[in-house]
Amino acid sequence: MTDDIQTFVGLAVQLADTARGEVMPRFRTGIKADVKPDQSPVTEADRASELAMRKLINTTFPDHGILGEEFGSEKTDAEYVWVLDPIDGTNSFVTGKPLFGTLIALCHNQIPIVGIIDAPAVDERWIGAKGSTTTLNGSPISTRDCDDLGTSWLYATTPDMFEGDNEAAFLRLRAQVWRTVFGGDCYAYGLLSSGHVDLVCEASLGTYDFCALAPVVQGAGGIMTDWHGQALTLKSEGRVLAAGDAALHEKALKILASDSKINA
Repeated sequence: MTDDIQTFVGLAVQLADTARGEVMPRFRTGIKADVKPDQSPVTEADRASELAMRKLINTTFPDHGILGEEFGSEKTDAEYVWVLDPIDGTNSFVTGKPLFGTLIALCHNQIPIVGIIDAPAVDERWIGAKGSTTTLNGSPISTRDCDDLGTSWLYATTPDMFEGDNEAAFLRLRAQVWRTVFGGDCYAYGLLSSGHVDLVCEASLGTYDFCALAPVVQGAGGIMTDWHGQALTLKSEGRVLAAGDAALHEKALKILASDSKINA
C-alpha cells in the first residue's frame, strides 16, 4: 500500500499542476460566474479545470472512480475514487481574493487516504497521505498544541453556512473560544495544519469540500471528523470539525453535541 500511495500522490500532484494551468490564466481577468441550480457560482475555470483533471485520471487509472463538484460521479462504487473540487472558494476567485484552492482527494474503500490543498494564487500546496507527515511546499508541518477553548482560534468560511440547530450549536462553540475568524474556505484547514489556527467548524459542505482536507489535517497531527466524532468518508454528511489538538477536539465536540437534535 505504501508504494501505491506514493504513486497516487504523484498523480495527485500532476492533477494539482494541471488545475493550476487552467485556473491561474483566468484569475483576475474579469471572469464572470454563472449560477448553478443550487444558486452557487461556477466559472469557466471551474469547468475547464475539472475536465482536465478527469481526463488525466481516466487515462492513468481507468478503473478508478471520480466524484467532482461540476460534472458529477462515475464509478463511485470502485475501490479507489478521486474526489475533485476544482475551485474551492469560487466567490473568492471571482472577486480577486487569492485564498481559493483546488482540492484533490483519493479515497480507498470510501476513506480518504490522499489529500491536496493547492492554493495557486499564493503558491502554497499542502499534501497529506496516509502514513506520511503532511508537507507544505515540500517541508513537513504540524499542528500546534492547544487544549483550552478559551485561548483557541476558530475558523469558519461564513456564518451563512449554519442554519437552525446547526447555527445554535456553532454559536455555542463560538461563545467558548477566544476569537472566531470567517473566510478562507479550504485555506483555513491549511492554516490549522501549519499550526496557526486551532479549530475549523463548518456545515453545509459537499463531499468534494472535505475529503481532501482530512488527510492533510491528520498527517499534520490534527484530527478531523464529523460533528458526531466519526471518521469522514464518501458517505459523511456535511458537518465537519477539525482541530490541531485531540483534547480540544473532544471539548468542541461536546459543545456541538450538547443539543439533543445535533446528538441524534
